[in-house]
Amino acid sequence: QVHLVESGGGQVQPGGSLRLSCAGSGRTLGRDFVGWFRQAPGKEREFVESISWSNRTTYYAPFVKGRFTISRVNARNTVYLQMTNLRLEDTAIYYCDIVTRWPSGSQGSWGQGTQVTVSS
Repeated sequence: QVHLVESGGGQVQPGGSLRLSCAGSGRTLGRDFVGWFRQAPGKEREFVESISWSNRTTYYAPFVKGRFTISRVNARNTVYLQMTNLRLEDTAIYYCDIVTRWPSGSQGSWGQGTQVTVSS
C-alpha cells in the first residue's frame, strides 16, 4: 500500500504562488491516477485536479482553470500542484490521494495534508 505525504503549503498574499508536493512511499505511484483535493474551514472536501499515470491527461475543477497545474515525476514518485494567482478562497488544507474512479473519485485514504493560507 502506498503512503502519500503532502508538503509545500504556506501563507501567501492574493496573487501569489505555491507549489505543493505529494510524495509516495511504500510502492511506486507509476501506474496510479493521483488527485489533489482540498478542504476549507467549515466546508466539505472538494476535488481540485487529477492526473493520469502517463502524465498525459489531467482534469480540473472549474475554479482551477488557468491557475493551477498538476504534474508528476514518476521517477521521483511525486505529484506536484503548481498554484498561481492564488485567491482568498483558495485557503484550505490540501490533500493528495489515489484516484480510483477517474477523474475525481478518491480512495479516501487521507493524510495530514498541507495548509495553504491566502491572506493580505
